[in-house]
Formats: sequence, C-alpha cells, structure tokens
Amino acid sequence: MPLVRIALRRGKSPQQLAALRNGVYRAMRETFNVPENDRFILVDQYDADAFDYDKNYLDIERSDDLVIVQITCNNTRTVEQKQALYRRMAELLAADPGLRPQDLFINLLETAKENWSFGNGIAQYA
Repeated sequence: MPLVRIALRRGKSPQQLAALRNGVYRAMRETFNVPENDRFILVDQYDADAFDYDKNYLDIERSDDLVIVQITCNNTRTVEQKQALYRRMAELLAADPGLRPQDLFINLLETAKENWSFGNGIAQYA
C-alpha cells in the first residue's frame, strides 16, 4: 500500500536508481510489514535549478546527492516502526548505492485505509 516518490538531481545511472528503489522497498518490507509485490515507486529527477534545498538545515551537511523519499502510507504504524524505517533505509542506501545518511531526507504522508484504490474502481481496504 505505500506509494513512494523519490526525488533527486538528474544524472544518476540506471544502476544507482535501481539501488535506491530496491533499498527503499527492502526497508519498508523489513520494518513496515509491507507485503511482497506491494511495490509502487516513482522516481523524479530534477535539473539543478529545479531542486532547491538548504545544505545545512538542522546542522546536517547535505550535498548535491540529496535524495528525498516521500512515502504515502496507511496511518497504522507506531513511532518505533517509523524510526526503524528511517534507520534501516539509511543503512541500506549507504551500502548500495553509497548514499551518505546526511543526504537522505524521508517524509511520511499518512492516510486512512479507505483512501486507496489499487484498480478496478474499488477501495480494496475499505
């Protein structure tokens, strides 16, 4: 049920993009109880003039390799599960494709279960 949007600066290789998608999905499977094959991930790449961020907000030193991950999901996870997701995603993406933890920005958008339709014009979770 999560819908993932990954935003980053243009110029990464197909292998790096695949590693980002795979790491995010694996972290969700391991920490958020996301079922197998529940994989809906969009990657948006931006030119430098369309990707604006503060390099030092909250004293975190970000680089132009910043990756913003926004996950729309059901509002059923605990704070502990969310913290585990953030940690695990940072670990996995540091391992492959080598993303520095400082360059990972994660945002969750939580919604009620009835706000999803996976096809056929019905709300499967309602």
